[in-house]
Amino acid sequence: MKKILITGGAGFIGSHVVRRFVNKYPEYQVFNLDALTYAGNLENIKDIENNPNYTFVKGDIVDEKFINDLFALHNFDGVLHLAAESHVDRSIEDPLAFVKTNVIGTMNLLNAAKNQWKGNFDGKRFYHISTDEVYGSLGSEGLFTETTSYDPNSPYSASKASSDHFVRAYGETYGLPYVLTNCSNNYGSYHFPEKLIPLFINNIINNKPLPVYGDGNYTRDWLFVEDHAIAIDLVFHEGKNHETYNIGGFNEWKNIDLVKLLCGIMDDKLGREKSASEKLITYVKDRPGHDLRYAIDASKINKELGWKPSVTFEEGLEKTINWYLNNQEWLENVTSGAYKEYYQKQYS
Repeated sequence: MKKILITGGAGFIGSHVVRRFVNKYPEYQVFNLDALTYAGNLENIKDIENNPNYTFVKGDIVDEKFINDLFALHNFDGVLHLAAESHVDRSIEDPLAFVKTNVIGTMNLLNAAKNQWKGNFDGKRFYHISTDEVYGSLGSEGLFTETTSYDPNSPYSASKASSDHFVRAYGETYGLPYVLTNCSNNYGSYHFPEKLIPLFINNIINNKPLPVYGDGNYTRDWLFVEDHAIAIDLVFHEGKNHETYNIGGFNEWKNIDLVKLLCGIMDDKLGREKSASEKLITYVKDRPGHDLRYAIDASKINKELGWKPSVTFEEGLEKTINWYLNNQEWLENVTSGAYKEYYQKQYS
């Protein structure tokens, strides 16, 4: 039985990946390692917690001894590394926290894998999940490709760029078998409500202001998280060693247009008059180093692995809104911190 370590598997993207691997591959023993910080929530994976091929491990990738001991105990065959500090605004407030988790934490995992596998890399794989923000900002035209030069503009993207470089360096220096992906903005269920879409859904429900940076014309490519999990599955099993794949949703939206679309769908579902939620839009001071536009060219993963998004943005957004409206108890729990009580009850 192959042993697979997934880091950050109680977070937003990680929970979808863990669930997919546990349910789809009963022949794998899946270990979910998460520090359970504010965005890590065991309620995200409550439905699989009793599966026989699933094990949850609470721990921090920054703890070098803990990581080394964990690898020595289980001798993992594969690592899917999703654990990261990921919110740009938080990185501006506390950049060192992002260096510790995203750079030092990644280094600890790389060293543990290298030392445990000892050059015998047959059947082994280290998969590092990264972001399109490492590429910097685009103008009104063009797309990020796998060969686009790195030009990070925030402490968050700089920390992820550094970790990407270390993964590739371990591949070149030690022969570590790795794959790396850079994805665009994810959206979907189980997303902690600090990011735009879940934050605004929650604020509209509660009639709170919708804070839009600057003039709202910043453009992002949006990727449905379930499509991302499918792509991660494909890359882990079929991607070529020492290759990078960009994963994007082919869904470019200006922030203000997205917000207005979201408001319209929410008004309809909540039975409010037309444009009622748009009145909540509040333009706020722009954040430092705000990139104008991100857009991913995902043609490589499409041509080589046959992946493409399964839903349009409008379809994915409606699915996402429906999930939050049908799971308001989850939303209330994560915003109140009640999920920590669940952890104490389940695992203390």
